[in-house]
Amino acid sequence: MSAGKSKMIIEYILFCLNVITWLVCIILIGICFWVRFDPEITDWIEKLQVKQFYTGLYILIVCALAHIASGVLSCMGTFAESKKLLTMNIVAQLLLFILCLAGAAVLMENSSFKSSIHYAIKNIMVGLIQLYPSYEPANKILATIQESVGCCGGDGYNDYIRLHRALPSECRDSVTGHTHYYSCADSISWILEGRSSWITGLAILLCAKKMLNAVLSTVLIHLINLSDDD
Repeated sequence: MSAGKSKMIIEYILFCLNVITWLVCIILIGICFWVRFDPEITDWIEKLQVKQFYTGLYILIVCALAHIASGVLSCMGTFAESKKLLTMNIVAQLLLFILCLAGAAVLMENSSFKSSIHYAIKNIMVGLIQLYPSYEPANKILATIQESVGCCGGDGYNDYIRLHRALPSECRDSVTGHTHYYSCADSISWILEGRSSWITGLAILLCAKKMLNAVLSTVLIHLINLSDDD
């Protein structure tokens, strides 16, 4: 196969990859905004003051927007067959790979089960139980969280027993009257992890596409050099 034909194939593959990247980025941004402004999750985050959950979302939104811009640069360099633009594109792909991977890591660290946010929620809930029932704001937060999530305590209902507090009605199932088995730290972490798993998956997909884009751009530069020599 001639260098010219190989070059054309690589160019169309890069273009198709950029189109797919734009679509994935739009979906990623949409899911990030959906999770960020979900009323139920926002209410829990605000009441428990664990806003570090949003950090990973913000990083990945910025990363997705940068991916869209880099796709434009990639297309310009590809179809103009500009070695300078293609080199800039390779550097951009590598930087975005690092940024996207970091965003996914931060999101996982602040949303998954047994992550830092899990322990933060547990400690905050225990602190609120220590104020229960004499401090009304703490009572309202505990009631809202435990009733809406269907959980009890930071580490389970034993938090109330250990701190010599009466078990509130919100810790019991409204139908059966049984005490909620799972702690609020566990339940909220599982919910956040479920909402974030799609975002993390799309971020990892973008990371893989960035590396493929960088490799193909490198190959294209080599083919352009071969064409110039001919």
